[in-house]
Amino acid sequence: MTAEQTVILDGAGVKRALTRIAHEILERNKGVSDVVLIGIRSGGAFLADGIAQQISVIEGDGVLVGAVDITLYRDDVSGHLPHHPVGKTDIPFSLEGKKVVLVDDVLFTGRTIRAAMDALMDHGRPRCIQLAVLIDRGHRELPIRADFVGRNVPTSLKENVQVRFNDMNQPIEVVLEK
Repeated sequence: MTAEQTVILDGAGVKRALTRIAHEILERNKGVSDVVLIGIRSGGAFLADGIAQQISVIEGDGVLVGAVDITLYRDDVSGHLPHHPVGKTDIPFSLEGKKVVLVDDVLFTGRTIRAAMDALMDHGRPRCIQLAVLIDRGHRELPIRADFVGRNVPTSLKENVQVRFNDMNQPIEVVLEK
């Protein structure tokens, strides 16, 4: 049986959302001073790169970008679940005193974000952590809210939201599967 799919954002819509998020990050932080982007592997890392490119175009100045793997920090990994391969955390700069913008593709229960914050704290003590997500689909289980949202998409628990990327890790669309 094939799931019914609806395109929520096409490639142009994703680009507009990332551009808007970049503008909002610059506005909230009054520029790029001490701002770093950390993407959650894998989709969030790809989106962090896209936001960094937009910030560079807008501001004429770049931001540092890193990526965090949260596999070992997840609270839903146990002996009876399938093994999750551990990816690479790549944060080649200090987080001490930085304004960290954590980037993810889809915000759902909040558990991924909690795990990412735990992982970040093992790499230093940032001044603050802000959250940017392309899609916020609701259904929080933890008190976590995004600071920057590309699009709010109310969903049922039976639905799935998927951000699709091309071979060059650029987002091409966001799909709602029923």
